[in-house]
Amino acid sequence: LSDTCQIPGTSSANFTCSASTKSSLSNYLYVFILGQLLLGVGGTPLYTLGTAFIDDSVPKHKSSLYIGFGYAMSLLGPAIGYVLGGQILNIYIDIQIPERQDTTYAVMHQDDPRWLGAWWIPFLACFFLIWLLIIPFSCFPKHLPGTAKVRSEKVSETHNDGSEWLVEAKNIGKNIKDFPVALLILLKNPVLMSLILASSSESLVATGFATFLPKFIENQFGKTPSFSATLGGLVLIPAAALGQIISGILVSQCKMDCKSIIKFMIGTCSAGLLLHTVFLFTKCGNDPFAGVSETYNGTGTLYNLTAPCNANCQCLLSVYYPVCGRDKVRYFSPCFAGCTSHLVDNMKKTYHNCSCIGIPKRGNASEDFLYEAVPGKCATQCKFLPLFLTTFFFAVVFTFMAVTPTTVAILRCVPDKQRSFALGVQSVFLRLLGTIPGPILFGVAIDNSCILWDIDECKSKGACWVYDNERMAYMLMGISAACKVITIIFVVMAACLYKPPPASAALPEKHAEMESAVHT
Repeated sequence: LSDTCQIPGTSSANFTCSASTKSSLSNYLYVFILGQLLLGVGGTPLYTLGTAFIDDSVPKHKSSLYIGFGYAMSLLGPAIGYVLGGQILNIYIDIQIPERQDTTYAVMHQDDPRWLGAWWIPFLACFFLIWLLIIPFSCFPKHLPGTAKVRSEKVSETHNDGSEWLVEAKNIGKNIKDFPVALLILLKNPVLMSLILASSSESLVATGFATFLPKFIENQFGKTPSFSATLGGLVLIPAAALGQIISGILVSQCKMDCKSIIKFMIGTCSAGLLLHTVFLFTKCGNDPFAGVSETYNGTGTLYNLTAPCNANCQCLLSVYYPVCGRDKVRYFSPCFAGCTSHLVDNMKKTYHNCSCIGIPKRGNASEDFLYEAVPGKCATQCKFLPLFLTTFFFAVVFTFMAVTPTTVAILRCVPDKQRSFALGVQSVFLRLLGTIPGPILFGVAIDNSCILWDIDECKSKGACWVYDNERMAYMLMGISAACKVITIIFVVMAACLYKPPPASAALPEKHAEMESAVHT
């Protein structure tokens, strides 16, 4: 099989469609699902029991500081994963690039759209590293020294709906049979549910961008997948960590109570909403693509890769190998560009005698004698990448400045004995309404912006080759803005619904806790 234009009768490029057979490789999808399930089972207690353990062991106004640093450190792993993972993608999935008679694969490199990186190497490395953490985690006691004194100095800020009295009077939480009643108490707490729904909306946006920001950068600004993943990691992770640390310090230094924390969240979410409009100002139009965004030098029609200049070339739609012509137009493959010959010099391939490629509009005329097309996409003319990365960095900072305050507000607005349970309920809602539908919703939006699908001669639909950049930007902006508005609405509801406990009720409780600590 050749990637160049073949003269009729010199080769057989007939494509025969056979009965579709389901590959056994699709069964490995369930292995990935099981792996994600196990990751969730192992990681969730760290963010529920671990966070409550921190809050239980430090003074009230310092808990936000420790939780903020704890959450920020939890992003260190993804930061390393993004950066190193992006570099590992430069390694071929089978380590050694296969040698094939197909000339399109003879010089395959990272810019090739069919390149598959070695995604499995980080999983293998993390397997051994995680096992090393079992020993230090198993050495922690049930309570740190001084916990009793810290508890005695805390004043309850539980939402005044009678739940705290009910939990203490009936001693709810000591038995597994109390699970339905304990769950119902939390679900009936309007402040807690408003904060949970607000954090779920934010989580939807965060996980969506964490998954698809590299694809957005790759398509909007013409970068390679590995470089786009690295850029995405360098923006998302430091910004998220910085936002959580800053908010933790502010809440701690200003000694904010529960009401003030919720008001602080309104400000950070509003700033994040304004900064997310960066998609409107940094969107890039599509680069010229023959047969997709423009015709073949005035011949042929849009959204039709076949034109008079390549009608007799027997080109296959299943072979996507983009080349950049000397006219700065991208072509689906050397065959669709009408190229009949190629040369390989120092592992660099060039194509010649291309009937579909026009004369360059400007540039050095002597370059015409060197090549007519080269493998890969044409260099993008969009210069908005620095502006986009800078603005989006601060948008992520303000977005994650609400994470630590949300956790602290949840810990304060529920009865003391239900703090871990409240974080567990929040974790369930985050998954069901945020982290699970987020990537799905963003994926559907990005698929809707596709203008050229991988559809072979058998009409089998594969991946998307080309996206409408402006449509993609508008879709992502619409989703993020809608979620931000929903977040602000629920945070405002939490601020309006929150009722602090009477001061007269908090003082006796403090004395009771001090007496209990003395007896202990």
